[in-house]
Amino acid sequence: MSTEERINPAARLGFQPGQVVQELGYDDDVDLGLREAIEEITGQDLVAEDYDDVADVALLWCREEDGDLTDALVDAIGLLADGGTIWLLTPKTGRVGYIEPSDIGEAAQTAGLSQVKPVSVAADWSGTRLIAPKR
Repeated sequence: MSTEERINPAARLGFQPGQVVQELGYDDDVDLGLREAIEEITGQDLVAEDYDDVADVALLWCREEDGDLTDALVDAIGLLADGGTIWLLTPKTGRVGYIEPSDIGEAAQTAGLSQVKPVSVAADWSGTRLIAPKR
């Protein structure tokens, strides 16, 4: 692991300079440190849900009470450039809004996404990298 990956969690997650990252599901419980780390690596601000172009990465903060996860994932796919990635961020076990891994897997499969093993991305959040199918 490089020094940068230890210092900046966004580097460990694979964010790259110049990427357009669209943030979905923002609320007052998101991890501001992770958001800042992503902006530092990419060199630009995260774009909001109403961004009118395609993004390289969708950063989807999702909690159990937010509604249908499959629908949220399908919506996120439509916002991505070809070969884009979704980082699904969900509360860790025992936190309010926790989503069972089996529910994440089922929603990802239904949405046609390939799932990579979840990782800890912040004190209260786990991240699951989801790969959108090539169009």
